Amino acid sequence: MDQLETPLSERVGDAPVPVVPVHPDVTQWRPATTDDIDSIWELRQSMGQVDHPNYLTARGAIAADFGFSHFHPELDSLVGLDATGRVVAVGMVMFPPRQVSLVRSMPIGGVHPLLRGRGIGRQLLAWQLARAEQQLASSTRALPGWILAYADERSPQNAALFEHAGLSLTRYFLTLERPLDAPVRVVDAAAGIRIAGYTPAVSAQVHATRDDAFMDHWGSQPMSDENWNAFVGGTWFRADLSFVAYGTDATGTEQVVGFVLSTANENVWATQGFTGSYIDLVGVLSGWRGRHIAQSLLAAQLAAGQALGHERVTLAVDSDSPTGALGLYTGMGFVPTHRKMAYTLEF
Repeated sequence: MDQLETPLSERVGDAPVPVVPVHPDVTQWRPATTDDIDSIWELRQSMGQVDHPNYLTARGAIAADFGFSHFHPELDSLVGLDATGRVVAVGMVMFPPRQVSLVRSMPIGGVHPLLRGRGIGRQLLAWQLARAEQQLASSTRALPGWILAYADERSPQNAALFEHAGLSLTRYFLTLERPLDAPVRVVDAAAGIRIAGYTPAVSAQVHATRDDAFMDHWGSQPMSDENWNAFVGGTWFRADLSFVAYGTDATGTEQVVGFVLSTANENVWATQGFTGSYIDLVGVLSGWRGRHIAQSLLAAQLAAGQALGHERVTLAVDSDSPTGALGLYTGMGFVPTHRKMAYTLEF
């Protein structure tokens, strides 16, 4: 994405003031606090079991959001409570830092499945979009600005909400699964490449490699240290299912050139119908691609899952990835199962 001449703040202009919804089924609307984490998690579980039972939001992920310095819940969140005090709707608007080529505001949340179809979600999304515009208007960077939201194709009501609000379907992401009862073909990387297990000692190097490797991925920006540490330090991160590729450059210096990083949330195994891990991140530095590094990393991850007795491995991929990632995964035995859609409003 190219630098633009006009700062984002000028292109957005005067952002609308977020209007707190008014609805007969919601007794109170207020900003969320850390005391609401459990209630928000319970709501997200109820939503996920209907919308996408193969993956459910972990409580730790919600708690991590409240711990980020760039998330201001008094401004960036809204919860709706029913007459019993139960949280039945939640809206959060995330504004990730480290904006190198793109400024993103990302609304997340939703309404309890039993209260859908009554107009609550439409009002809540309007509040989120207004707050998202405020966030984008706060940036003086001369960069593209996006409001970016995702909808699983199994929850068409979310896609309909986004389209009604003026967001455009921009990208498809495919969920792929690989059964582990089939043999894993051993793939050797090119000479000079070493594959080893992930350890916390190389966290900073892998983080830097991730940011570099993902700069040509659609919508991606560098991860903040807070976001990175929350991921690799999270409850479900699995170092035993994560691997790092090292390459030696012309000076004889070894560096991190690729990685595969995984999580395993055992709480979702019952709803998804199988045991296994999720590959969150796979990447290889652009100058090191074409040496079977990604295949070697994936083979190591699949073999490790087999050794643990897992039944499947899951991941998501941009259907139009310029790196040819979809062909890489299908060549390793992964098959598409679901789609997630990215919606954007661009400034």
